[in-house]
Amino acid sequence: MQRSVAGVALDEHGRVLIGKRKPGGALGSKWEFPGGKLERGEAVADGLQREFQEELAVEIAVGPRLASAEFSHKGVPFALEAYAVTLLSRGFELREHERVEWVAPNRLARYDLAESDRRLLSELLSGLPATGSPSRAESPRFSE
Repeated sequence: MQRSVAGVALDEHGRVLIGKRKPGGALGSKWEFPGGKLERGEAVADGLQREFQEELAVEIAVGPRLASAEFSHKGVPFALEAYAVTLLSRGFELREHERVEWVAPNRLARYDLAESDRRLLSELLSGLPATGSPSRAESPRFSE
């Protein structure tokens, strides 16, 4: 079974960072928690740090596991684990996404999330605060 990881970053208002994938490909225009497939033998923290660097050009610290789910993509079974992450820098470069938003946890289900990420919601929402409102970042660089 392939392993994937997702990072759940919260801002000072308890909102969660999600990104909208650029059009094209299997996940084009879907919203997701930043992350991706772990490389063979790669530790969770190393994989999440690599993915956040590749996708958003930011440094993170990885915290505890928050949720897990299983899904299939093109007939290949995957295990997806979501971890709390802390952003160590805030200047996003949108490399894989056309937009990012900070979203109140209780509003996440309203977004067209990738099916794999949607499977995390029930477990994830049971441990996150349900406060705040979304704020958008549509420019190539975003700082808060």
